[in-house]
Formats: sequence, C-alpha cells, structure tokens
Amino acid sequence: MTTYVTPQDTRPSAAAKPVRWAADTVATMREGARLRLDYSARSLWRVDRLIEEIRRDGAPYAAVEHVLRGFGAYAGEVIARQTGAEWWATGGEHWLRTPDGRFWDPFDEARRCFAGQGSLRLLCRDAVGGAVRGGR
Repeated sequence: MTTYVTPQDTRPSAAAKPVRWAADTVATMREGARLRLDYSARSLWRVDRLIEEIRRDGAPYAAVEHVLRGFGAYAGEVIARQTGAEWWATGGEHWLRTPDGRFWDPFDEARRCFAGQGSLRLLCRDAVGGAVRGGR
C-alpha cells in the first residue's frame, strides 16, 4: 500500500513530537548529565561523544532506544533551526525536509552513531552545507 503525504497532512503537526522530544532531551541532559545543549551545530559534537560513551559502556540498544530518539530529535531541531527545514511525518516516522528539497533522517543517524557508523555533527554539516549551496 502506498502512502501519499501532502503538505497539509504533515505540517505543522509533524513537528510536534520531535520538537517535544528535543526539548525533553535538552532538559534531561541539563539536569541529569549537567550537559548544556544550546541547539548549535557545535553542540552535536558533544552529543556524538555522549552516544559513543554509551556504546562503549556496552548498553544494549533496547535500553537506550528512547535516549537515541531524543538525540535524533535534538539533531533534527538543530538542522531545522539552521536551515529552515521542516519536519515531515507519515506512518509514525519523522524526518526533515531542507529547503533544497532533500530529506534527512536524524533518528536513523542517531542509531548509526550508536552502532559506531554515524555522526549527528556530520549529518548537520551536510544538511546545512546543502541548504546554503541550494540557495537558501
């Protein structure tokens, strides 16, 4: 079955959950880990390092899935704020569409980071660079 998504179906409600997840992550990191996240591209370096530490500690994926979702949402909000990207959603999945028309999945990138194969900082760099080159 093919799902068709129209702008009216996905905006602005598509942003509600990821924005909330990002805000919850910022609050949790500030209060629990004493880590200040300020929605800057630079802050994603700290998030990448934190995910790496969690991975090195041997935490099972099921135990950190919720945390990774929060980090993905946070990275997505950083990209949205830097590029003017919009959140899109269908079938319970969320992703970003930058003004240059490209789609980005920060949640998948957070999972890739946990597997040792991704970087939220580099995802942001690529998304921001493309939006700037795309004539944003």
